Amino acid sequence: MNTSPVTFSEDQATAFDSVAEMLRGAGVDMEDALLTPMRDKGAGVMAVIGKAGSGKTMLLAELYKALEQAGVEVVSGDYESRKRKDKRTLAILAPTNKAASVLRLRGVPATTIHRILYTPIYDPEYQRIADWLAGGGERPTIEGLTDQALDRAIAFYSKNKSIPGALASAGLRGSDFITGWARREDPLDIGFVDEASMLDEKQFNDLQEIFPNLLLFGDPAQLAPVNQSGSMVFDTLAAPRKLELSRIHRQDSDNPILDLAHALGDPQLEFQDFERMIEDAAKRDERVVWGQRVEVDLMARSPVLVWRNVTRIKLINAFRSVHEAPTDSLLPGEPLICDGIELPLKHRKKRLDLEARGLIKGAQVIYLEPGRKAGFSRLHVMGAEDPQVSAASIVKIEMPDEEEPFIPFAARMGATFLHGAAVTIHKAQGSQWDTVQVFAPDLFVAARVGRIEAGQPLWKRLAYVAITRAQNRLIWVVRNRLSKPTYKLRIDDLRSAAVAPLTLEKED
Repeated sequence: MNTSPVTFSEDQATAFDSVAEMLRGAGVDMEDALLTPMRDKGAGVMAVIGKAGSGKTMLLAELYKALEQAGVEVVSGDYESRKRKDKRTLAILAPTNKAASVLRLRGVPATTIHRILYTPIYDPEYQRIADWLAGGGERPTIEGLTDQALDRAIAFYSKNKSIPGALASAGLRGSDFITGWARREDPLDIGFVDEASMLDEKQFNDLQEIFPNLLLFGDPAQLAPVNQSGSMVFDTLAAPRKLELSRIHRQDSDNPILDLAHALGDPQLEFQDFERMIEDAAKRDERVVWGQRVEVDLMARSPVLVWRNVTRIKLINAFRSVHEAPTDSLLPGEPLICDGIELPLKHRKKRLDLEARGLIKGAQVIYLEPGRKAGFSRLHVMGAEDPQVSAASIVKIEMPDEEEPFIPFAARMGATFLHGAAVTIHKAQGSQWDTVQVFAPDLFVAARVGRIEAGQPLWKRLAYVAITRAQNRLIWVVRNRLSKPTYKLRIDDLRSAAVAPLTLEKED
């Protein structure tokens, strides 16, 4: 984690002070490190909003550090210490695995909303190790675990603050120490939610039930959740409870991608003018590319972003064709997107098992190989803390001009997947990739349609979300062409960890 001093801008400092005052009213004084027990009523909801690069994540990280230094305990989705009346806790959440992993890479111990709604049930023997790691118990003696294994666990935990990761370093797997998952019944304390623009009303209501002190971080320029009339959950908050960051910090380092994103705020800007800006930027800076074709080598890990579903399906089938993928199976390394869980109510526990391991709707997954039983797949869940699983799967590959998808194989029930070589811009929200390809002909169609969403031309919202998914490099693809692959699909870089079994029924 970067420990160098942080200098706040004026709007960040104001937001920090406002949040500190909110938490002080709830009994958490970060300045004097004074904590009083939780009260019956919390401070409610506050939001920090700002466009990409305005410093929201930096502010979130500094608030987390200040709370930790004040003695507030961080609660993860993998472990929660025993309750004490005087304990104050913080949970840092994101809607998707990928969004949570972006925070974790910056030293912030984030987890998904789902992992907080459902808590793990530990085997009592291994609960003692978890308590010891978190500082709440004596060093345990566990049959089958050597002192060296426990030393590895505590060394890992001191650096990473991950109980499952520490136990894995001791030679244990999730299936060894987590026996199940239960819906959370008791409320927590303080909740930080990143990418709050993705929240729908149900998620927001669930979070308010759990967290009496809730702080949202969101981008008002992104696309609102589907079926929510173009609004975001923080739109209705009054001004004192909605803090806006206006300065663009990442532009200080001359970031051409963010320059383009914020140019979209000009109400006079037309689509053709914006494309000229991209073309000019590509001539000046290698971080922006004026692409004449879709680069197929990138699609396996970084999907092409499109607006129309028909475009998505065509690109997926082109990707499979150039890789000579068989019609009746998947190639190792093909990307998938989780489309939900298909299970009857009596298998509720199995649904929780699957979702807790990261197989939630919208999760990006890489197919590794078939399981030992028909319908099972071995998978790598991108961004998950324990990414490799074996699960009963239903894989659907949509075909152009066909109403029903092609299903190369399927279990009777389990996690359902669509192909992930291309995704809609809506589904890409909350994720970031090093390099992003945006399929510009789709956005041209959106501009021609002339649709307005929340007072803004739809094409501008689409373009803003799409290009801000790029961390370092943006490829603006202007022609409907696909390159030939320069190498085969690979999985060797994903297989450093053992695949943990997670199945609906025992494999043969």
